[in-house]
Amino acid sequence: MTVANASVPRLNLVGAGRVGRTLARLWQRAGVVQVQAVLARQPGSAAQAVAVIGAGQAVDRLAALPPAELWLLAVPDTQIAPVAAALAATGAAPAIAWHASGFLPASEAAPLQAAGWSVASTHPALSFADVDQACAQFPGTLCALEGDAAAVARARAAFQAIGGQCVDLAAADKPLYHAAAVFASNFAPVLQAVAAGLWRDVGLPADRSEALAAGFLQRAAANLQALGPRGALTGPAARGDTRVLTEQGAALTAHDPVLGQAYAALSELARRLAAQSR
Repeated sequence: MTVANASVPRLNLVGAGRVGRTLARLWQRAGVVQVQAVLARQPGSAAQAVAVIGAGQAVDRLAALPPAELWLLAVPDTQIAPVAAALAATGAAPAIAWHASGFLPASEAAPLQAAGWSVASTHPALSFADVDQACAQFPGTLCALEGDAAAVARARAAFQAIGGQCVDLAAADKPLYHAAAVFASNFAPVLQAVAAGLWRDVGLPADRSEALAAGFLQRAAANLQALGPRGALTGPAARGDTRVLTEQGAALTAHDPVLGQAYAALSELARRLAAQSR
């Protein structure tokens, strides 16, 4: 059982996924917060999160959450507004609430604002595929903040204490900001799966296909670090090889129309990049 420190603000965590577990563990270990309670949708998830975080008490409903100075709503984007409304309806004492969406603004938690809370959106630009890895990789992570002044100020202090590099972001800019993160991170696994799948489709063994894709990714990443995007770009679009682009695009479209569309769009973006600084 965790002994509370009166000088450290209490944090209630609503949502026990990888983002919530990672941030709560980092803040708890750094002495930034005292994780007090954890709520999750799935039975058992809150208890598992408490074990990962190393502090807190699992609860099974919003109304059972005790008062706290800080609240992290680490729930899926579609659940932020409903959870904020439900939390406001419990009559919980106004406090500071953060949500972790990179796309949605702080105003997604408007029901809490209307109840006197100070709210902010706080998005660390990091892949949270694994809690242990995310904790190790967190120092230096860009953290985009937006919302009410008091909530943003507390978030800035909390993220800086665990190595975050904080920037202020306008609510209207969040869609493009988050789209950049999607391009930089989320699409890489998709492209790896597509490449490995196409090699399997032409008869390569599954293990060889996956290893081949991984090798290309590792070399591309090394080239990007050494040369930057323009210098690392290769392939038919970079060369202006119209015949390959046309015939390869047609073959992909016949194989899978969605892949054909993706190939055409990415080839056009590659052509634009290749044309820069010429």
